[in-house]
Amino acid sequence: MPKYAIETFDLTKRFADHVAVNGLNLHVGCGSIHCFVGPNGAGKTTILNILSGVIKPTSGTARILGYDVVKESQKAKLSIGYLPEEPAIYELLTVREFLELIGRAYVVPRVELDERIDRHLELFDLKQVEQTFCGALSHGLKQRVVVCSVLIHEPEVILLDEPFYGLDPASSRLFRESLEVRVKEGNTVVVSTHVLEVAEKFCDEVTVINEGRSVASGRPEELKVEARVGEYASLEDAFLALTMR
Repeated sequence: MPKYAIETFDLTKRFADHVAVNGLNLHVGCGSIHCFVGPNGAGKTTILNILSGVIKPTSGTARILGYDVVKESQKAKLSIGYLPEEPAIYELLTVREFLELIGRAYVVPRVELDERIDRHLELFDLKQVEQTFCGALSHGLKQRVVVCSVLIHEPEVILLDEPFYGLDPASSRLFRESLEVRVKEGNTVVVSTHVLEVAEKFCDEVTVINEGRSVASGRPEELKVEARVGEYASLEDAFLALTMR
């Protein structure tokens, strides 16, 4: 097992004249919950898209469990589960068919796949809609199905972009608890979120991203010290101080 689940070295991504990620150096330890927070347009989604192999960096290196996301993309992709901010779902498949498709894509053995699908359908209260076409589901139910699809192959690294949007409070709690169980088993979770209260209460470490760079990284209480906002301040106070320097 490598020391770090995620590493980046001078990671840079340019879109024409815009630099979305600017020389990012990042280390995320295994068995932790790590949050990216930052203003809109800070580069958080671009970083996750590079780590997940959706796009390639302009320069620099990113590694997932030691695998280079460009040179060893297949091994890196098999190690992760990725929930984008606007996830896709096959609306003409039933819920079970969709989860079977995702499981087969990740080469989950058939016997194990059936058991995992049943377990996740029960966990997220989807058993009653397993034969319903995905396109007929409400937004909240679709979000639950997509969450199941991210977890179904039991990835070692889970990348989540605004993962709690569209989930009702009960589903959101179930999702957080399921992630916490996986982290206790040694998996790693990276969450990009605008909800600083979630980052403060849910995450072990937080990286503040601004203009494509990491301006601070550490436990929430360490960020408050670095931002010089006082021990009774919130993470929001620290975030504002760090991003307005």
